Amino acid sequence: MRGLALIHGDPTLAIGGREAFFATRTPDGPGTLRLSYVPAAAELTAEAYGPGADWLLDRADAVAGLRDDVTGFAELAKQHPLVARLAREHAGLRFGATGRVFHHLVPAILGQKVTGKEAHHGYVRMLRHFSTEPAPGPLARLRLPPPPEAVAATPYWVFHPFGVEQKRADTLRRAAAQAAALERCPDAATATARLMSIPGIGPWTAAEVTRAAFGDPDAVSVGDYHIKNIVAFALTGAPRGTDEHMLELLAPYAGHRGRVCGLLAAAGITAPKFGPRMPLRSFARF
Repeated sequence: MRGLALIHGDPTLAIGGREAFFATRTPDGPGTLRLSYVPAAAELTAEAYGPGADWLLDRADAVAGLRDDVTGFAELAKQHPLVARLAREHAGLRFGATGRVFHHLVPAILGQKVTGKEAHHGYVRMLRHFSTEPAPGPLARLRLPPPPEAVAATPYWVFHPFGVEQKRADTLRRAAAQAAALERCPDAATATARLMSIPGIGPWTAAEVTRAAFGDPDAVSVGDYHIKNIVAFALTGAPRGTDEHMLELLAPYAGHRGRVCGLLAAAGITAPKFGPRMPLRSFARF
């Protein structure tokens, strides 16, 4: 379930060694899913709380990644020795699918063109402002994602104290206004097309969302500051890459390109670091 956190320290998730919690807004209302693993019995059990409990239990296996279809990937992985090795070493890696689009769209938009620390601070502040009711269940620190109707009705300047400038605030508001239509998308391809029709949302944001909401194993975050370099370094040894080169390298794994990126991340592979870090910015006092 760690792949569901698009921002490090996502307050809607709590993941431990043998249990994980996921709080969201379902079509039936707020709900929290609890997944627990019992090693002795090799069993994964699910509990849910709140008005959305039944909805979450119906797709608990999808959230856990148990619906992720890896058919054919082992053969594709043989095309590169590193990918083949990682596929063996991380054979249990699966993509979860929550079925909630707007939930993941908020942190994805907040993560556009900023550092992870900025995105985290903005997300936490936004949840404190919009999600005033506690998440159902026993874990008091969990937060619900913001209700889209409230986000859509909020002027852009209200987001400034969260550290969110007008461009991302307006994108959030436009996305929130279309949340109902986004939630009706039946698959990742449909969701990608609808997401990218919203001004301010491009391929990076769409890929981040569909990977978590639909468990899309082919989603590649084109435009990411790091991933293109990681792929180039891992597969060719080059310290830097471009999005175009990354897509060429991943083309042989069509249908599972995002899975290859996920394996590289799971293995902790990074490209050599050069130059200064991206500077932190603050819009809170603007």
